Amino acid sequence: MSKRAAFVGGGVGAMTTALLLTRQGYQVTIYEKSARLGGRLAFQEGQGYKIDQGPTIVLLPDMLLDILEEAGIERSRLPLLACDPMYNIHYSEGTVLRKHRSVERMAEELERVFPGEAAGFRRYMEETRELFLQGKRSFLDQAFTRKKDFYTWRNLSLLMKFKAYKSARYYASRYFKDERLLDAYSLQTLYIGGVPERSPALYTLLPYAEHEYGVWYLKGGYASLVDLLREELERRGVEIRTNTAVERLQVKDGRCKGVRVMGCEEAFDTVIYNGDFPHLHSLLPGESKPPARRYEPSTGCTLLYLGLGRRYEHAAAHQFFLPPSLSDSLREMSESGMPPEKPSYYIFYPTAIDPEAAPEGGSVMYVLIPSPPQGSFNWKEGAAALAERVLADAERRAFPGLREAVQWQDIRTPEDAAADGLYRGGSFGIAPTLKQSAVFRPQIVPYEEIKGLYAVGASIHPGGGIPIVMQGARLLANQLAKESCSHVDRRISRELREDDSPRILHIP
Repeated sequence: MSKRAAFVGGGVGAMTTALLLTRQGYQVTIYEKSARLGGRLAFQEGQGYKIDQGPTIVLLPDMLLDILEEAGIERSRLPLLACDPMYNIHYSEGTVLRKHRSVERMAEELERVFPGEAAGFRRYMEETRELFLQGKRSFLDQAFTRKKDFYTWRNLSLLMKFKAYKSARYYASRYFKDERLLDAYSLQTLYIGGVPERSPALYTLLPYAEHEYGVWYLKGGYASLVDLLREELERRGVEIRTNTAVERLQVKDGRCKGVRVMGCEEAFDTVIYNGDFPHLHSLLPGESKPPARRYEPSTGCTLLYLGLGRRYEHAAAHQFFLPPSLSDSLREMSESGMPPEKPSYYIFYPTAIDPEAAPEGGSVMYVLIPSPPQGSFNWKEGAAALAERVLADAERRAFPGLREAVQWQDIRTPEDAAADGLYRGGSFGIAPTLKQSAVFRPQIVPYEEIKGLYAVGASIHPGGGIPIVMQGARLLANQLAKESCSHVDRRISRELREDDSPRILHIP
């Protein structure tokens, strides 16, 4: 008989794992408390405009496409467009650096903007290449269901080469002299809710991967991936129950045996949690709760969604705007729990690469301002003023006439994120600090003492970002296949011990 699997939450991690499990013969049910699947992947819409609500930058495209291919979705169904330049970085004094995928073009750009820095960049690419390949094999391609699997000589040696106990910003300082380039080759930790000065040097894999694999845009918006996954799930007979919150997990004799929904208990062989991991503890019955651990949330985001009555012809799809000191700005935010006086921000302008992203003659824009997670700041009173300050700055630096062109605007704050179930208002799960990375991050097998319970998502190893969450889904599907094979092997051995005469073995 087929095994039955339940997912608590219907984000991209759950959807990807579910597709992989259907290929292993599982019967799958997804419980999602909101009205839609997709988690952080969604659209924000209003007055005829539509734009991605959450993730926008497609990294590691081959990883994403390989996993979907394993799940049974052909690569041709995802129209990816290369961004060139990958993005622009606007510095406060007016300098603009264009980041190119090509090593040669990037070296030329560095010599144009920062004379003398190209040699360090070439050395960075050469020395980081082997570290990236080793790091991918050791950390992205491995699940640490047993801690001893992490503590190998190879892994520890690699961490020492990275100087993982140092920061991503420190790693950049080994190759670049200008403070502005230290920002350019460490700000990528912001993609996953980290801070360059506090995220381990291991995360230097992100800026390297941009040059090695490029930055991409999914035509129609990243959130269009959700419809593709849902259609395939429905075609395979997966039961999808939206507007249905799981009230509690059923745990007995050290095994998770199902879920409680709308007052009724439903039995499953496997239960997979797909939400921000710290919330899992509240679903466990009192007698089964392992000791609670306090986690540090990732940074939050203030997000502005704009429909504009004009187009900017020479804008890039992705742009970063930095204050006089990115480090000081982020440190101020961390220490005060308030948005900094001079914040950094990122602008996504999809119309630059996809003219069909907005009505004819118009355009859409998304502004992301790194913000403290849910805390003491009064977002109801302060969000509008923060938005006005940032839009005025963007208008002065790159988008003349921006505020006058706005025809539709929405704002989302860390308070909204917390209301949607994101841990303490952080937009990326738990923070990617040294103590919350690799083996120290929650794993796909979250509790050794509870069998049959698994986890996937941005707060689970290997971490945040859509392709990385999908890689976690692949690790989980492989783990379940491995456990199933072990079960079959034990069953065969047991039957052979009971009777060594020729017989037909009944394998579930």
